[in-house]
Amino acid sequence: MTTQKIGLLIANLGTPDEPTTDAVKRYLKQFLNDARVIDLPKWRWQPLLNTIILPRRSPKVAKLYQAIWTENGSPLLAISRQQQQALQTYFDETEQNVIVELGMTYGNPSMESATDRLIRAGVSKIIILPLYPQYSSTTTASVFDAFAKGLLQQRGIVPFEFIHHYHDDPLYIQALAETITLAEDEKLLFSFHGIPKRYETEGDFYPDHCRETTKLVTEALNLEPEQWQMAFQSRFGSEEWLQPYTDITLEQYPAQGIKKVAVICPGFSADCLETLEEIAEENKENFINAGGESYRYIPALNANSAHIHALAKLVERYL
Repeated sequence: MTTQKIGLLIANLGTPDEPTTDAVKRYLKQFLNDARVIDLPKWRWQPLLNTIILPRRSPKVAKLYQAIWTENGSPLLAISRQQQQALQTYFDETEQNVIVELGMTYGNPSMESATDRLIRAGVSKIIILPLYPQYSSTTTASVFDAFAKGLLQQRGIVPFEFIHHYHDDPLYIQALAETITLAEDEKLLFSFHGIPKRYETEGDFYPDHCRETTKLVTEALNLEPEQWQMAFQSRFGSEEWLQPYTDITLEQYPAQGIKKVAVICPGFSADCLETLEEIAEENKENFINAGGESYRYIPALNANSAHIHALAKLVERYL
């Protein structure tokens, strides 16, 4: 039993408050102003962002959000709340004095507000868990930046520990493997969110973490090399990103005789726009139109029991 009151801050990327052009524009402006995400010089990036990208992209992205919005709001936020509650239930039932809060790097609930709630609750330590199994400067490091910014107005900063990654955690790998069953002649595609190739050259650990996760899952499933492939999705702009690209890979499969495919996105701890729209809908349509016969998206781990157990056991190492 944990006697001291510990704060657990789980963090994810964020979401617009509403599926409207104005709300999406506010969200994208915050997101795309993060130098971790777009590291171009401000004099070059700001005019492009404010006069071209935001006005053009916001209404298009708003329509995509409208297609996946639920009665509980954004899927990412709704699932993240389920994860928060499930983790809180776990620590309550195991009589560990842990308070679980949710913070988003961009949008609401903000990292600053989540941190403030934990400190007001009188925690003696905060554990920050970015819900990105594979470290990237564009995601994990941005969580750290947002957490640090949230401390600026705090006079008393309690000790904290930051969970850097869990891409090779055995329970996480097991949770992923348990969601995968392949039909006969079905190819398994691991699709990770991409980053510019240059970021890897400059030292980002992300590509290696993605490869290690994929290797461990395929070993757990005893898959042969021809049964699976890894690719990267969601590229943005004209710069070269990590390859191969998910969309191009899927469009080429039917011509290669691959007519059945299952796609899993191990880097996403919760389903969101990039999985529910881009992978489950857009890429499915492209694959079928290219001659594919069967396409399955394997949902993210979300709040399933194996995932919550893996995250809870990960956090317990830091209590």
